[in-house]
Amino acid sequence: QVQLVESGGGLVLAGGSLRLSCAASGRTFSTYHMGWFRQAPGKEREFVASVTWSGTSTNYADSVKGRFTISRDNAKNTVYLQMNSLKPEDTAIYYCAAGKVVFATRPSLYSYWGQGTQVTVSS
Repeated sequence: QVQLVESGGGLVLAGGSLRLSCAASGRTFSTYHMGWFRQAPGKEREFVASVTWSGTSTNYADSVKGRFTISRDNAKNTVYLQMNSLKPEDTAIYYCAAGKVVFATRPSLYSYWGQGTQVTVSS
C-alpha cells in the first residue's frame, strides 16, 4: 500500500512558477508509475503528467507540455511537478496518484491518491 501527501500549492500570479511535491510512504514507491492530475470546480479530473517507475520516461497533457516538468526521486520517495509560465486556467486542485499501468491517463487506472493541493493562478 502507498500513502501519498501533496504539498507546494498556493496563490501565484500569471506567468509565475510553483513546484508541487508528493511524498509517498511505503517501501514499494519505486515500483509504481506516478501521475499528476488536476480538477477545477465543476470539471472532471484531468490528466496532467506521468512518469515511469524508473523516472526515465514522462508523458504530458498537451495543455501543459513545455511548461510543466514531472520528475521523481526514488531515494526520497517523492515525485515533483515543476510548473512554469502558469496561466489562470491552470487553477485547480492538483492530485498525485500511483499506479501500475505505464503512461496511464485515466484516473481509474491509478490505485492510490493523495488528498490534493490547491493551486490558484491570478491574472
